[in-house]
This record gives sequence, C-alpha cells and structure tokens, in this order.
Amino acid sequence: MAEFTTEALLARALETRADLFGDAKTNAFRLVDDEGDQLDDVTVDRFADLWLVSTEDDRLPSIFESPRNGVRSLYWKRLDQDKKKPPQWVWGEKVEDAFLVRENGMAFEISMRVGYSQGIFLDQRENRARIRAEVEPGQRILNTFSYTGAFSVAAAFGQAITTSLDLSKPYLEWGKRNFQANAIDPQEHYFCRGDAITWMKRFAKQGRLFAGVILDPPTFSRSDSGVFRAQKDFDRLVEIAATITEPEGWILATCNDRGLEHGRFEELVRDGIRLSGRNISKLEHTTMPPDFTGEDYLKSVWIEL
Repeated sequence: MAEFTTEALLARALETRADLFGDAKTNAFRLVDDEGDQLDDVTVDRFADLWLVSTEDDRLPSIFESPRNGVRSLYWKRLDQDKKKPPQWVWGEKVEDAFLVRENGMAFEISMRVGYSQGIFLDQRENRARIRAEVEPGQRILNTFSYTGAFSVAAAFGQAITTSLDLSKPYLEWGKRNFQANAIDPQEHYFCRGDAITWMKRFAKQGRLFAGVILDPPTFSRSDSGVFRAQKDFDRLVEIAATITEPEGWILATCNDRGLEHGRFEELVRDGIRLSGRNISKLEHTTMPPDFTGEDYLKSVWIEL
C-alpha cells in the first residue's frame, strides 16, 4: 500500500466528499471518518462553512492548527463520555449564535455553544431520508427521544402529523425552531415533555396508534420509568412501541451503542416484537451514510408489522 502524508490523506478525504455532496442540498456531513480515511482517532464534521474536529487525544492535531481556504471557522472537541464539554474555538470566526445547515433540502439549527452535541446526528441522514420518502400525508408518526426533532421534521416534510417526545424542554423548543426554519407550523404538530416509556404507555391506554414509531434512545438514561440501558432494555422499548403501532405500520429502531453487536441488537428487536404479541412482516437493516467510512457502529432496523 502506498504511503500518504497526513495532508495527502486529508486532501483525498475532501475530494471523496466533494464527489458525494457536490450539490447545494446538503452542506452538513462527515469530511473525515477516523480509520475509514486512514486518519486514526480523528473525525471532522462539516456544518456549512464551519469544521468541527473531534479527537480522543487531549490536543488538536497540528494539521488543523492553521486556517484553511474556504473554511470560515474551526472548532475542536475532545471525545470524552465522562466529561462532555462543548467544542472549543480554534481559529476563524467565533460563531456565538446558532446557524442553519442543509440536509437534502431541509434546514436544521446548529450550535457550538449549547453542549457536547451540536443539534443533529449526521449518521442518521439515510434514515431521515427514508422516513421522509415513506410517510404519507396525514399519517401519525411518533418520534421518541426526539432531541431537536430532526426525524420529526423529515416526517413533516412528507406531510405526516408528528409527535415528538423528549425529557428536555429546551430541546423540544429547538425542535419547534427547526420546524419554523422549514416553513412548517409547529402548532400543527405535537411536542410532549417527559419520559418516552411513560408517554407510550399512556398512549396505549388511550388506544392512540401511530403509523410509524421512531426509537433512537441514548445508550443509558435515568427517568421516571427507571434506568434504561440499551444493551439490556431495548427489547422492552420495542415491546411498548409495538403496542401503539398501527396494523401494517412500521418501527425504526436504532442505537449507536458501540458495545452492542448488530446480531444482538436484532435479537433484542425481535424479542420485543414477540413479547408484544405482534408479528414481523419485514425486517430490514438500514445502512450508514456513505461519508461514514469508519467503524460500522450504528445499528438501525426497519420493522414492518
């Protein structure tokens, strides 16, 4: 195998992404994906003309220390699950305010100041595109653990009526702003603050059903319904979701727990459907976006009942 300098490897990664995202519909994607681009322990995400470099080391790689043509700002974040700090400004313009990026023509608000995550999970792009394509006008779609509502926006683009559940009021408000950024009236949709499992059980008692349910929980959380661990409890989540899914409806189950293997994840999903008393008519694994060339960590299963 030919030897490449770090600069050459970066240039090759940028050229590859230029081929993938040459149009103006998407300007938020992964520029560099760790070992997938032979730049170990380094990821670079592009948000419009801002670059966010993430590393496991406690310092920024030297190749990113100087300004680059076409890049307005560069921020750096250390990947640390125990100390989740916001990105640090390195050079260029300090971006104090939230700003918009585009994904397949949809607009999403991004912030470098609010915390460890910047407002959208880029690895879910393909799933958002599928939801937007699959939903039909007037269908009711439930987005649990909705964060800033990106899945809800995608469903609303398909003219579905969405319900977004999240524990965080600020994130639900962020979700409403994402609707407004796309000229979609958030008042025509539902935003519910609280525990997703509690809400789903409430919907079940009310007999409220959804054409599609999106399950994208954190790997670990504490809430009114107790402690949730994806590796142990995902089947319970799927079971409850299946009880409020319409006949011939679907569930998107997804998880980024790197310690959970794909085969085991499918077992948990199947167990959850079985416990609900429902039957699977189709189960399909969805893939990560093509700009994610490194570890295949994201588990996503599309289940039709």
